Amino acid sequence: MTAWARARLSSLPVWAQWTLLAAVSLGLGALLEDAEIPAALLLGPMAGAILLGLLDGKVKLPRAPYIGAQAVVGCLIASTITPGIVRDVAANAPVLFAVVASVIAASSLLGWLISRWQILPGSAGVWGSAPGGATAMVLMAEAFGADARLVAFMQYLRVACVASVASLLARFWLHLSGAPPAIPLVWLPPLDAAGLATTLGFVLVGGAIGQALRIPSGAMLVPMIVGAILRAMGLIHFQLPEWLLAFAYAVIGWRIGLSFTPEVLHHAARAFARILASILLLIAFAFGLAFLLTRLFGIDLLTAYLATSPGGMDSVAIIAASSHVDMSFVMALQTVRFFMVILLGPVIARTLARGTTDAAQD
Repeated sequence: MTAWARARLSSLPVWAQWTLLAAVSLGLGALLEDAEIPAALLLGPMAGAILLGLLDGKVKLPRAPYIGAQAVVGCLIASTITPGIVRDVAANAPVLFAVVASVIAASSLLGWLISRWQILPGSAGVWGSAPGGATAMVLMAEAFGADARLVAFMQYLRVACVASVASLLARFWLHLSGAPPAIPLVWLPPLDAAGLATTLGFVLVGGAIGQALRIPSGAMLVPMIVGAILRAMGLIHFQLPEWLLAFAYAVIGWRIGLSFTPEVLHHAARAFARILASILLLIAFAFGLAFLLTRLFGIDLLTAYLATSPGGMDSVAIIAASSHVDMSFVMALQTVRFFMVILLGPVIARTLARGTTDAAQD
């Protein structure tokens, strides 16, 4: 059956495969939205893209839409940041850095064990376990001689798992906590044409600058940081209608899902169960940190969990935006973790990789 489906799909022209992907994504997204699953418009396209990738589809996501989608999410985050977030980060800096350091330490230990026990060859486990900056870690791992396919598989599988677990937790935690029902989506709200044009222009320019700077996730970080500053100064007010957000969510979901190709899965098949177990263990560790934050500082559990989730800052932002959480706190901790991983991750990974290589030679 699978071989037949692959043969039928591969015989379709690329435009027909795109049409099929869009239709499947729309259907799955609608089903998840009807079930009140947060970030349904991200998870539906992600699941559709995974299915298409596993059936050997030939769809390739162009880079430009992905850059634009990251910039839109950056504007979404910027629209939620208030001047108080800087005070919150400063006031809770020791706690934030301790939590982030704990996640990085736990992921580094898991990666070292995966390589030490030769669950994956070479240093792939070390690079694949770094909690964030997936694209950057894949590129640096390849430069260091690790198997980039395995690193990409671990990174994007973790992002998919974190997004799925966080979304399900948000759905059932909100349900059990008696949170107010979700507000129905308004696809075509009244808009200020000038404000929408300004927002789209900012998305294009901010995303292009972020990409040109060649920093990891720059297409999201530059609009997020600059947008937050301009918004705090009263110089811009973002118009982010639901149709624009839905497009951005779908593109990011496709980007994640299309990474799961048959070749990558075949390459990682023997270690799949152990890789998945290590990812779930890291998620459980993050949940433990979230519970500790809840007990010590009175932060609600969902906010704390989304804040400590290991990786996928853009997908976590989408889930937080569709849930009743303190998004400023979530994004403050996620941003601190992201920059610490980008600054320290390569150093830690190279050090651990050398250690596992030396141990293997001994």
